[in-house]
Formats: sequence, structure tokens, C-alpha cells
Amino acid sequence: MTRFSRRDFLKTTAVAAGALAGGSLVPAKAAKKSATDWVTLGDSGVKVTRLAFGTGTFGGRVQRELGQDEFTRLVRHAYDRGIRFFESADNYKGMHQMLAAALKGIPRDSYTLMTKYRLRETDTPQATLDRFRRELNSEYFDVLLLHCVRSHDWPEQFKPLRDAFDEAKQKQIIRSHGASCHGLLPLRAFPGTKWLDVALLRVNHTGARMDSLAGREEDTGDVNEVVKHVKQVHAQGTGVIGMKLMGEGQFRKPEERDASLKFVMQLGAVDSVTIGYKSPAEIDEAIERINRHLNA
Repeated sequence: MTRFSRRDFLKTTAVAAGALAGGSLVPAKAAKKSATDWVTLGDSGVKVTRLAFGTGTFGGRVQRELGQDEFTRLVRHAYDRGIRFFESADNYKGMHQMLAAALKGIPRDSYTLMTKYRLRETDTPQATLDRFRRELNSEYFDVLLLHCVRSHDWPEQFKPLRDAFDEAKQKQIIRSHGASCHGLLPLRAFPGTKWLDVALLRVNHTGARMDSLAGREEDTGDVNEVVKHVKQVHAQGTGVIGMKLMGEGQFRKPEERDASLKFVMQLGAVDSVTIGYKSPAEIDEAIERINRHLNA
């Protein structure tokens, strides 16, 4: 057995002390995380900021009622604070055009853009995407989603649209595709559907405006089952974006909003979140709270 003398001990201790003094053995301080960090959506290769700017509160009504000038100021405030992920939908009447006007003059390659496709627009997908490009003043979309799938068999039901999205991806009109979900029955089909580059899923700590078996918007969702599927979807390499974090305005108390953001940030299975705003103060609050919970 090798003997370890007192001299060896003293020599080793001296070396370690010197290394600590020089900093070589001092653990590096972990970099702080931020709501405005760029993150990758699963295996899609698409980078977004962890916090997005949503334009669909109550179908976009809240944002529309701001008027173009105030909405533009809000978008520019978000951009100045570091938010570089903006999302809309064809269903949000007029929001494509309002968002395009708000982003006018900002370099297109400095932000990520997501929109959503009405499921009834099945006849001429290419023409519909061309209309989207005109309305949003963008040659391409970073993320395009099937909007509000509601049936258990949606992957087969909407295969023609999925094929059209695949074709658009090959033509580089879109960079990634996926779906947003409304209801537990369609959500149960998300795990195992590898076509999903991105999934937009409802998640918060109480189940407000989340997925239930009936799939009604006003229902309280099953938080445990939703979280289980969120983790399954994320584990298969699909990028997960969380929505309805504020229960679509139901969380009026600061402590309720804080609890929801804490819950979602600690899941470890949500890449990015989208929140609809009506004031700069709401943007500032979301950034501050997310930053705090990411680094708790």
C-alpha cells in the first residue's frame, strides 16, 4: 500500500491553496438566465427569445383596441427590452397588418415570427400563405402552426395541410411547422407525432383556460395530465411554447401572475412562452418575474 507522508500532505495542501488563490479551482459562476435569452425550439433549429410578444388576447381584441399608434409603441418597447419573438394568427382579425406596421423598419433577421393557419383554409394553402406573407410583410415565417386542433385524430384529419406545410418548408417559405392545441383529446395525440417541430400548449399552475376533456375555452384544465404530455412532447425533440400563462387575463393579482410564471419556468419542458400585453408595465413585469424565477 502506498504511504502518504506528512510532507506529501503539506505539499498537496500548498498546491491546492495556490490554485485557489489563482482561481483555477474556483468554480465558474453560472451565467444568469434571462427572459430575453435566445433559445432553440427543440430540435427545429429555430431560435427565439424565451419570452414572446403575443397578439391574440381574446382573439386580438385587447391589442386591436389599443389602436395602431399605441400598439406600435408597445411592440417597440418590447423590442427595446430584448423581446425578439413575435406571434400572431389569421384568426386574430387585423393583427397581421397591425404587427407588420409595428415592425416596419426593423431588420427582419433580428426577430423571429410565428403565425397560425385557420384549419378551414384547406383548398389553396399556397395562396393563403402568399396572403400571409403580404399581410405580415415577410417573405418567410420562422414558425407556422395549425391553429387550434381539437380532435383526437387531428394528425390524420389534417394530413393534406401537413403535406402543404412540408412543401412550404422545402421551399423555405416556412422554417418549421407544428400545431396549437385546445383540449385533452387532441393533446393526447401530440406525443408520438414527430411531424411537430413546434407545439403551442396551454399551461399554468391552476388550469385556467387550459385543456379539459370537453375542450371548452371556459373549462378548468387538468394540470397534471397537461404537464405529463408537455414533458412527453418536449422529450421527443419538439419545441414547446407555453401559452395562457396569465389564464387569458384571469390572474389579476400580482401574486397569481408570479405563481404561474414560477410554475412554468420550473417545469424544465417549456422552451419559450408567449404572453399578450396591453401596457409597457406588463412587459416589464413579465421580464422581471421570469428573470427572478429562472435564477432562483
